[in-house]
Amino acid sequence: MRMLIMGPPGAGKGTQAKGIAERYSIPAVSTGDIFRANVSQGTPLGLEVKRIMAEGGYVGDDVTNAIVADRLGEPDAREGFLLDGYPRTLGQVEALDALLADRQQALDAVIVLRADTDELVTRLLKRAHTDGREDDTEEAIRVRQATYAAETAPLLDVYRDRGLLVEVDGLGGVDEVGERIAAGLDAR
Repeated sequence: MRMLIMGPPGAGKGTQAKGIAERYSIPAVSTGDIFRANVSQGTPLGLEVKRIMAEGGYVGDDVTNAIVADRLGEPDAREGFLLDGYPRTLGQVEALDALLADRQQALDAVIVLRADTDELVTRLLKRAHTDGREDDTEEAIRVRQATYAAETAPLLDVYRDRGLLVEVDGLGGVDEVGERIAAGLDAR
């Protein structure tokens, strides 16, 4: 299976990605985790990412596309993967399309977690406190929510037109949402 999981920041993509990846024996590839690892290691990429994330912005397409292409070239991702946090722009959709076409592969499904913005802000503020995530201030969270709505949500139309969307209510318990996702994928 080659899938994406999409939804606004804080909708539970990372949490759900682990269960989906386990169910289908594919790696969950999170661009956010890759970026945070670089930040914690203090790499040049990490320093730039830290600045961008503190402002609530997204890392540019060129860097993100290269990181994803490199990761999907690893042996564990050759037969399938679940991308979390990518693509976020039309340019990234086009880059992923080209990458998969070069490999004579295609996406099987795009899971979309839906959730109320104010609920997500509350969820992310709690996570920031619990996990000590400096990039999760209320202002940065709201900027990321607005950026998602303006730049990433429109990509859902692309995948809807391709018949790939599996839309799921992202609010509720982890197991409850996981069951909704499994039912939606099974119905495909």
